[in-house]
Order: sequence, then structure tokens, then C-alpha cells
Amino acid sequence: MSKQDGTGRQTTETPSDDLSAGILHLDMDAFFASVELLDRPELRGRPVIVGHRGMRSVVTAATYEARRYGVNSAMPMAVALRRCPQAVVLEPHYEQYQRWSRHVMAILGDMTPLVEPLSIDEAFLDVRGATGLFGPPWQIGRALRERIRRETGLNASVGAAATKFVAKLASGRAKPDGLLVVPERDTLSFLHPQPISALWGVGAATEEKLVRLGLRTIGDLAGTPVDALARAIGDAGAARLHALSWGRDARAVVPEHDEKSIGHEMTFERDVLDRAALERELLRLSTKVAERLRRGGWVARTVAIKVRFGDFRTITRSITVPEPTDVADRIAREARALYGAANADGAGIRLIGVRAENLLPTGSIARGLWDDDETWRDAETTIDAVADRFGRGAVQRASLLGPAVARRRSALSRLDAPDSE
Repeated sequence: MSKQDGTGRQTTETPSDDLSAGILHLDMDAFFASVELLDRPELRGRPVIVGHRGMRSVVTAATYEARRYGVNSAMPMAVALRRCPQAVVLEPHYEQYQRWSRHVMAILGDMTPLVEPLSIDEAFLDVRGATGLFGPPWQIGRALRERIRRETGLNASVGAAATKFVAKLASGRAKPDGLLVVPERDTLSFLHPQPISALWGVGAATEEKLVRLGLRTIGDLAGTPVDALARAIGDAGAARLHALSWGRDARAVVPEHDEKSIGHEMTFERDVLDRAALERELLRLSTKVAERLRRGGWVARTVAIKVRFGDFRTITRSITVPEPTDVADRIAREARALYGAANADGAGIRLIGVRAENLLPTGSIARGLWDDDETWRDAETTIDAVADRFGRGAVQRASLLGPAVARRRSALSRLDAPDSE
């Protein structure tokens, strides 16, 4: 049974006037899958998996109906379909997820300026300064969920507590489509029965070490001396987990959360040897990275690539460019140069990726008198404008259409060309 299938759900149904649970964690329910179902309402109630079909594809997201069969994100698609062969597989549409994410984050910003996005579909809110206007945290959480559902058709779960860690844990326990308030006085009674794996930062390796000590719940860890924990997991980890087990988490909600990098990767169905095909993929990935940079208001000082070979050996290469950029043509040129310098020709490539790093706000740089990328920048911002009006894919680079399409278009242009005589 999946750990994310809604079993063991806890919610606060009775209105609570508690003001101590002023930190909220809002998490959209099965966000990618739910966005896909906005256009496919006939699939509601059925197991749906979002991802690409293929031997090497992984699950991007799954509805709760699919999760009950043990399907989880990042699972190989082949495994997911063995567990749930009746599932409907839908292709992902990331631009739609970004669009709905922006809408949801705007709703949160209307409640309080203290919003800290964690990812595309979750955020912390500090609502302690908003209770005078909007009521206690229970009422605020309920109002946010209702407005999100009304304006987007999507469901969200909310956890409210005195600290970020407990609020995030509470939202997970409230899923799907629930609200759980943990007053400060009830923090330990809520925390201590939870499994050790619920502690923030406890992965499989750390969990195994803690279980060897006989620790299976957060309460077990809370009752263990820090020095005994330190011998198993190190001083820093022991101190951090012990503090969390007693509900101590001093981290504030930080509204400004700058992106550190933006990247895209492609895993191929079969290992690729063709240099031209790989360079075309680098251009496609660079185009997606540049679009996200421009939409986010960023420029990148560093371009990096990731290459994984058929034997799973993985290399990364990066370069700092003279002028920070948000232009796909520039990013692609640097990515192709990095790939060429890696001497990877002749080896089968399983995965290739492009990443923009060392990001700066667009307005923080001054263009030189001569801007080598000016022509491409103008072209790409024009494409952005067309895409905003008519959708992604309305205009594309000819070089991304593939050799077969390019040959066909070339033949058509020759047929349509006027006679030279």
C-alpha cells in the first residue's frame, strides 16, 4: 500500500479558535494529475498516471486512485503499469502546471505577504498577522482551500501548527483535501506517535540506522540521549533530529526564496549515438530553460550540462559566460561546446540535460553597448509573446522539427517556389 494514498488521514472538522498554530503549510493534492483532469473530467475517480510511456520513463504524478495500487512519483513507468495495468497514462504539460501554480500563489499572497514557496505546488504561510482580519488559522486554512477550489477546480490540503516542521507534517496527514490544526499545546502528542521516517531529513539510510537502535517512532527518538544518536548519525544530525522530535524549529517563513538553478533533462528510450540528434536535444532543452529564465525574471551566469551514458556513468560540465544570459541560442551554444569538450562521441547516451546556474535578477545587469545576443533575444521574446496568446508550440525553431519534417518542408518550398525563368 502506498504511503501517499490517503490512508491514515487526520483532519480538524470542528472549528477551532486556537491562535498558536499560526504557521500554515499548503500542499496541492496530486497537483500535476489534478491539472490534467481539468481537461479530462471524465477520468475523475479512475487511476490516472502522468508521464511518458516508454521503457525508461518514470511516473511524474499519479491520482490517489492509482496510488492505492502502490504507484508513486519517480517510479519506473513499467513498474507502475504492472501494479495498475488499468491506469490511464497522460502526457505531462508543464506550462499548464506553472500557470495554475502562479494562480494559487497569488491567492496565498492575498491572505498574507509572508508566503514562502517550497516548490511549484506547496508553500508555507505565516498568518499570525492576518488573524485580526481573517480569523484564526483554522478559518484561514478553510478559506484558502475553498477559494482555490472555486477559482481553479483544484484541491489543496493545509496543515497549521506553531512551527514549519509540524505544519508540513500536518498537511501530509490531512491529505487528500483536508485541514489539520495542531495547537502548540498538542504538538508533542501529535508528533511522538508518528513514524521515525516522518522526521524532516530522515531518508532510507538514516532510518535504517535509527531502527537498528530500536527507534521506530518520533517519541522513541525524543527519549534517546543525543550522544547515543550522535554515535549512529553524527553530531549535527543528532542535534537537529532531537530538536525536531521535541517540536523545536526556529525557522521563520521567508518570503524571498530565490531559485538557485533552472534545468531540464531528457532520458532517451534507447541509447543515442547520433551527435546531430544530441545537439538538437541540447537546443530543445536550452529553449525550455531560457523560457523559464525569462518568465521568472532571471539571467544565468553559468551554463551546465549533464550526460549519462548507457552504463549509468554520469558526467557534468559547466562554464561561466562573460555576460549573464536568458537567451536560448547562447545557452545552447555553450551547452554544445561543453558536450564537444567532454569527448563523449562514440558512446551511447542515455540521458542529457541542460541547467542554468548562478541566477541573477534580470534588472540587476546592464547591457553593454554591443550585445551579441540582441537579435536572438528579440526573436525569443517575440516567440514568448506569441506563445502567451496562442499557446506553446504555435511557433517553433525549424531546427527543432527534426530532419524528416525539415526535409518535407524543404521539398514543399521547392514545389511552391516560382519558376526562375
